[in-house]
Amino acid sequence: MALKRTTKAEPAFSMASMTDIVFLLLIFFLITSTLVNPNALKLLLPKSSNQVTAKPMVSVSIKHYPAQNRFTYHIDGNQQPVAFGEIEPAVQQKLRNTDDPTISLHVDKSVPMEQVVQVMNIAKRNNYKIILATAPE
Repeated sequence: MALKRTTKAEPAFSMASMTDIVFLLLIFFLITSTLVNPNALKLLLPKSSNQVTAKPMVSVSIKHYPAQNRFTYHIDGNQQPVAFGEIEPAVQQKLRNTDDPTISLHVDKSVPMEQVVQVMNIAKRNNYKIILATAPE
């Protein structure tokens, strides 16, 4: 007596559970990526038509001379330029015993971003707030 099997193993695979797992992983990575805090500088970027409530205690200016491809740094509007290596000690001296130390950064339009970021790194190392000054509209 030859009995035939009525149930056969189907070679098909259901992808429904796999798509659910991929969808849950996608949601997980989207949520966790928003929680990651990038290593960024804290900047107070004022709008050119409004005033900022934080009063800068020290002003650092970067002047660009494109003809000589040279940059000069000035502290508190002083006409005498300061070497880049002297900026950090001078700012630390001025902001030594102050609450909420703030630096105002005035930069020519033609100054490359690399020069601006170097001054911002000084502020970050010393936990100073920095305001990037803009011209009024």
